Amino acid sequence: MTPASVTPAATTTWNIDPAHSSAEFKVKHMMISNVKGSFSGLSGVLTEHLTDSTLSSIEASVPVATITTGDPKRDGHLKSADFFDAEKYPTLNFKSTKVVGKGDAYQVTGDLTIHGVTKPATFAIDGPSAPAKDPWGNTRIGLSATAKINRKDFGLNWNASLEAGGFLVGDEVSITLDVQFIKAG
Repeated sequence: MTPASVTPAATTTWNIDPAHSSAEFKVKHMMISNVKGSFSGLSGVLTEHLTDSTLSSIEASVPVATITTGDPKRDGHLKSADFFDAEKYPTLNFKSTKVVGKGDAYQVTGDLTIHGVTKPATFAIDGPSAPAKDPWGNTRIGLSATAKINRKDFGLNWNASLEAGGFLVGDEVSITLDVQFIKAG
């Protein structure tokens, strides 16, 4: 069975709740320690196939302009053409292409688009949690996802050499997502 032949009754649609979801990253700074940052305003949809998780899919987007690292000057530099070029590429996007269940966890592979460059990325998923009702009658689930990417694969090449050797910004970026979904209609 292909995803196109899945009947609507066989799926549940979940919308990302941006107020209770986060996208965070960390990257090595000066080869000494990690600098962390986050984005807000996540949006997207999880289409959960009820009997075959491999037929599930997810699409998500986050606005680049929401980046925060705790340093406004650094945030401005990250939004500039040296890094994300937020004016030209205002969103980061992910669209799944493959879901593989592994016990209580999953691996979701898909097309990750950063800085106008689309490359495959695989997220290790912990969850989803069991559905639960909130105080307002909505049904919710949550999950956590992690991945590592090389920023240069996405055209984020800016760097500066250090006097003692090495570079100011590491190439490997760790991504952590904590996402809460609300069951649609």
